[in-house]
This record gives sequence, C-alpha cells and structure tokens, in this order.
Amino acid sequence: MSEERECCCHKTKERSVKEYKDLIHRLNRIEGQVRGIKGMVEREAYCTDILVQSAAVNAALNSFNRVLLANHIKTCVTNDIREGKEETVDELLATLQKLMK
Repeated sequence: MSEERECCCHKTKERSVKEYKDLIHRLNRIEGQVRGIKGMVEREAYCTDILVQSAAVNAALNSFNRVLLANHIKTCVTNDIREGKEETVDELLATLQKLMK
C-alpha cells in the first residue's frame, strides 16, 4: 500500500501504478482540453462555444479532485489516524475549506 513520508520539509506520497496512471491520464486529457480552448480563442471562436468547453474543463478538474481526495482519505488520512496523528484531520478540514471556495 502507498505510504506518505517526510522529505526536505515537504510531504510526498508514493502512489500505486494504477493510481498514478489514472491521475496522469486525467491530467493529460484536461491539458488537451485547455489547449483546445486556447486554439478556439486564437481562432476567434464564438464565446458560448468557448464557455461550454471551459465548463467541461471545470467538470474534469472537479472529477480529478474527487478522485485524488478519495485516494488521500483512503490512504494518507486513514494511515495517519491509525498512527495517532490527529492533526491530519485538521489538515483535511483546511483542504476541504479551500476546495469549497
């Protein structure tokens, strides 16, 4: 199972191959969508067409965040709580507050 470790004052996380590939695949698709929107602006596409594509990118980013958050809770948060690191719950709550702005 993946574990979190301290390195140079920054936390890192080793991910399973499956989790890594899924996250990278999602990010590659999002990156392609953003490049597509940039091309639409460069081609002077109609505003509503660009807005629809922008909404699709937002939905894709929200989906990415949900998957990453679920993985974080199932691994990092759960492991830290088992090890008695209650401050992880505060960190999770702060992260959720940032995501819900």
